[in-house]
Amino acid sequence: MGGKDAQDRAAREDQGRARHEAEARARLLRAGGDRLAERPWQRAPVPPSAVDLAHLALWRSAELEPADVLAALALVPAARAEVDALESALLFVARGAGLTWAQIADATGFNSPQACQQHHTRVAGRRGAAS
Repeated sequence: MGGKDAQDRAAREDQGRARHEAEARARLLRAGGDRLAERPWQRAPVPPSAVDLAHLALWRSAELEPADVLAALALVPAARAEVDALESALLFVARGAGLTWAQIADATGFNSPQACQQHHTRVAGRRGAAS
C-alpha cells in the first residue's frame, strides 16, 4: 500500500503547487498583469506568461506589496519551464535550419559543440520531467 500512499501524496503536492501558482498568477494579474499588451507572436487571448508576470513584478517592484513579490518568486519554476521550452524550440529550429552544433555552441557561449549538445539534453530532460 506504500506505493499508493506515495502516489496520493505526490498528487496532493502537485495540486498544492498548481494552486499556489494559480494564486500567484491571479495576484500579479490584479497588480497590473491584466493590462500588459498582447504579444504579436501569440494568438489572442493569451494570458501573460510567468516570465511576463515576473518582469512586471521587477518593473513595478517599488509599488508592490511584499506578497506580490512572493507571488513573483512563486512563478520562478514556471518561468524556468517557459524558458526551457523556448530554448528547446530555438534549438530545434536551428538544427532544422541546418546549423551545426559548433555554430549553435558559438552563438550560445558554450566552449564546445559537445557541451552544447549535453546542455540541450539536460534541458530536454527537465522538460520531460516537468510533463
